[in-house]
Amino acid sequence: MTKRRVAAFSLVIALSASSGAVLSSRALADQTDRAKQIGGKFMCMCDCNQVLTQCNHVGCTTSASMLKELDGWVARSDSETVITSAFVQEFGTKVYAEPPRSGLSLVAWSLPTVYLLLGTLLVIFVIWRWRSRAMASAVSLGGAPGISPQDLENARRRVAQETED
Repeated sequence: MTKRRVAAFSLVIALSASSGAVLSSRALADQTDRAKQIGGKFMCMCDCNQVLTQCNHVGCTTSASMLKELDGWVARSDSETVITSAFVQEFGTKVYAEPPRSGLSLVAWSLPTVYLLLGTLLVIFVIWRWRSRAMASAVSLGGAPGISPQDLENARRRVAQETED
């Protein structure tokens, strides 16, 4: 019976060790995914103008140190806002890959829509003015714009004389 107990105990130890390894590898994968997701919101500060997690600048020590710092914060389970504020405090607001949707940056997000609407309204107004002017001149002159009725009558008489032959 002691052999059975030793075998059962060793089986339990082996299973718990393997499940612990699976759980730790899954936690590591989750941690890496979270670090990539958070790092995708920042720019690399080596002046390559690339997102931090996609910096392929040869020999870039800046992205390596930033990613190491980010991995440390993710390993400590710091929140995304804490990590973001730490990066902004260290590098300034130029670290953002896209401007935050609050405060003055909200103007940068809304201006393209405002410009599109204003441009559309301007085009509609100009077309409306052109059409109203064309209609007004056609109604007031009773025919072709820019020709007086007397000139029109003279032209008709001349055409009639020249086509009598």
